[in-house]
Amino acid sequence: MTPDKYCQEKTAKSGSSFYYSFLFLPLEQRRAITALYAFCREVDDIVDECNEPAVAAAKLGWWREEIKHTFQGNPSHPVTKALSPFLESRNLPEEYFQEIIDGMQMDLEFDAYPSFKELSLYCYRVAGVVGLLAAEIFGYQNRRTPQYAHYLGIAFQLTNILRDVREDADRGRMYIPLDELEEFKVKPEDLRVGISSSKTHELFAHQAQRAQDYYRRAFDSLPDEDRYPQRSGIIMAEIYQALLKEIEDDGFRVLEQRTSLTPLRKFWLAWRTSRRERKYR
Repeated sequence: MTPDKYCQEKTAKSGSSFYYSFLFLPLEQRRAITALYAFCREVDDIVDECNEPAVAAAKLGWWREEIKHTFQGNPSHPVTKALSPFLESRNLPEEYFQEIIDGMQMDLEFDAYPSFKELSLYCYRVAGVVGLLAAEIFGYQNRRTPQYAHYLGIAFQLTNILRDVREDADRGRMYIPLDELEEFKVKPEDLRVGISSSKTHELFAHQAQRAQDYYRRAFDSLPDEDRYPQRSGIIMAEIYQALLKEIEDDGFRVLEQRTSLTPLRKFWLAWRTSRRERKYR
């Protein structure tokens, strides 16, 4: 199996919404972004699937060294072999990949965050940096565009946190800031019970509003001339904001069920958005 094929299968098997945004890209960009996403899946799966923190930390340490070797021209893993051709041509800095691993390391070191100030660092590392790398792969002219990509990555992560709140609570992780739990009079153990209440509804509505604020900041920062090259991120935003609306329309019952969009709806949203976005004239 070729490195590119490995990354394609890793991406497709994940069932992620990101897969649908990649379908409308030129081949070389699709290869690069698929390899980036496969890297993110590899390091994220370590934290999610490894029950022993020491083993997970050792595996993340291996990836730190693998990234160093890759930037020295000696990749050994299919994902880093697939990434290698694009590191220089797409201006993908080594420190960004290390920052993503730092974010995954935070999952091993922290099971809760006192306030959004602390959580925002985590979101930056695991999602904002991915947005910055993606922006480089897609290409841009205006120096404001990386700010858009940063905000959009944070918005995606905040949406994921809301969608996965029960699943994360069952794993012993709390991504909703503790001071906000206290503000809305929700106890951490309430998130593991699986029963919604007026208090959890208000708490989750607050989280959804923050995510929407970041989507707004993102698109307020995106210059018109870069909308077309950055259309893959715009497609993702359409899908994620549709998911956020589904959660809201369902009364924020994320403790009782995991909200998702069907593959057909994701594809339709991706196709519609791709058709809407045209080259800037």
